[in-house]
Amino acid sequence: MPLRFYFFFLLTTLLLLFYPGEHPFLQVIAFNRDLFVQQDRETSYELHPIPVIDKATAPFITAGGVYIVELASFTPLYQKNEHIHFFPASTTKIITSLVASELYRPDEVITVDKVTTEGQVMGLVPGERITAENLLYGTLVHSGNDAAYALADHFGYDKYIELMNTKAEELGMKDSHFVNPAGFDNVGQLTSPYDLAVAGRALIQNPYLKKMVGTKEIVISDVDYSIFHRLSNVNTLLGEIQGLGGLKTGQTEQAGENLVSFYKHEGHDYIIVVMRSEDRFSDTTALVDWIISSVRYIEPELNITVQ
Repeated sequence: MPLRFYFFFLLTTLLLLFYPGEHPFLQVIAFNRDLFVQQDRETSYELHPIPVIDKATAPFITAGGVYIVELASFTPLYQKNEHIHFFPASTTKIITSLVASELYRPDEVITVDKVTTEGQVMGLVPGERITAENLLYGTLVHSGNDAAYALADHFGYDKYIELMNTKAEELGMKDSHFVNPAGFDNVGQLTSPYDLAVAGRALIQNPYLKKMVGTKEIVISDVDYSIFHRLSNVNTLLGEIQGLGGLKTGQTEQAGENLVSFYKHEGHDYIIVVMRSEDRFSDTTALVDWIISSVRYIEPELNITVQ
């Protein structure tokens, strides 16, 4: 055969092998080519260290509900009434803030129409124009009920509450329901230690909000720099326990004392939830000590390789 025939035959073969195209025949060839190329590839699955408990006995704590989870694997380390309904109090503001961070740009200006003065407030003034970011600081750092309501009212109160419950459902918080953004006691305002651990994980995965809950103190203002607010974190453990990076407090008469904490120790991250506590800070300190003394990690011996 003429040399030209061999040349075009070789060229056509190369095109069929390396160009997938849209034609079914070409796609089959391309698929088989990929299988051929991947035959020599190895896919390794890295196994993370496994947390184990050295001491079965937990410390004495007053909390009615507790949940400690290692974040990388979401492995529970200590559980007490983890799916029992409790009043969330201001731990509600975790969900309030997650919704606000999705609704508003940080620099979006919100005009405060009405102000609640009940409970912990940051001192907003009717008619004040303030950014959504600064309202989030007021909500998470100072636990301002007025800030939480301002975020909800600006969007439309009922629609905002609906979004809070939608967010809880998306996160898999099956024990939770919310009827207000601040955490005021209500028979319809319920959550559980497990659900708060899930909510806390979602907040920590948001760098924007994670920075806020780790803030000890900050001064913010309205957009005209005429009204200033000094915000102090309600969490007294922040700055006192090495590795503790916030997260959210809550306290009402019916809820008791609640605290969701983000804790780092020797390269491992934890969420610690205490609910219906008589002394949330002492309980959390005892649980941190328990983690340090009782939780260790083992390296898995198997490294699964699929060829």
